[in-house]
Amino acid sequence: MSISERESREIEAANASGDTPVVFIHGLWLLPSSWAAWADFFRRAGYAPLMPDWPDDPETVQEARANPDVLAKKTLKQIADHTTEVVNALDGKPVLVGHSTGGLLAEMLAGNGLSAATVAIDPGIFRGVLPLPASVLKGVGAFLIDPRTRGRAITLTFDQFLYGWANALDEEEARELYDTFHVAGSGTALMQMGNANLNPWTEAKADTTNPDRGPLLIIDGEKDHTVPWAIANAAYKRQRRNPAVTEIMKMPNRGHSLTIDHAWPEVAQTTLDFVERYA
Repeated sequence: MSISERESREIEAANASGDTPVVFIHGLWLLPSSWAAWADFFRRAGYAPLMPDWPDDPETVQEARANPDVLAKKTLKQIADHTTEVVNALDGKPVLVGHSTGGLLAEMLAGNGLSAATVAIDPGIFRGVLPLPASVLKGVGAFLIDPRTRGRAITLTFDQFLYGWANALDEEEARELYDTFHVAGSGTALMQMGNANLNPWTEAKADTTNPDRGPLLIIDGEKDHTVPWAIANAAYKRQRRNPAVTEIMKMPNRGHSLTIDHAWPEVAQTTLDFVERYA
């Protein structure tokens, strides 16, 4: 896998700045640009932000919608390997911040000892995280039971997005977020998380005991239908066996859209407060 020109510029800027790098990892149904406001927020706080792609990510939402099939069949290992390549090009260990599948990927890389501190927001399921609440089955269950999902780029309808992501928002804001940010996602990565506890060879796994994992904060939205509290708390219970600092926080009245909706600065500030304590 190759590092793109944009990623190379971000790596060079981070290394030249001498500031602590913060690597933002997006999840399914978003692109790196979904972190743009966060990158500006952390840059103003004195950090060097990077927003790596998943392999073959288009540059814009418009391009992604015009050619959704390019987003199909991406595996968790492919994405983790590419993100690791970006991390290894940095002069020092970065902070990792990930949302949804990106939160899982952040935990995976942290488990490999690649992070100075990690914040996993609404993180996806890894092997050993057992709860599968009814809201998850209602939101993505139809995809998980369809064997064709693995080979497809999965686009959510607005109603699916409204239920799974924007249930804590009014419909006007939900529509704005859907139109601004939503793109197709890899059915393979979705299936890998959904089947994490059925497949002993799953790529959806994180080393929770590595003492080099570093400090970890898990953030979850109280009203999240896609990664409900039961999933986040189960991940926390496994992660807290680690000798490093492990914390969890529930954001009241927030859903899965908490990194991109109107109240994202609250989540960003919570993330920054943790990073400044431990990184």
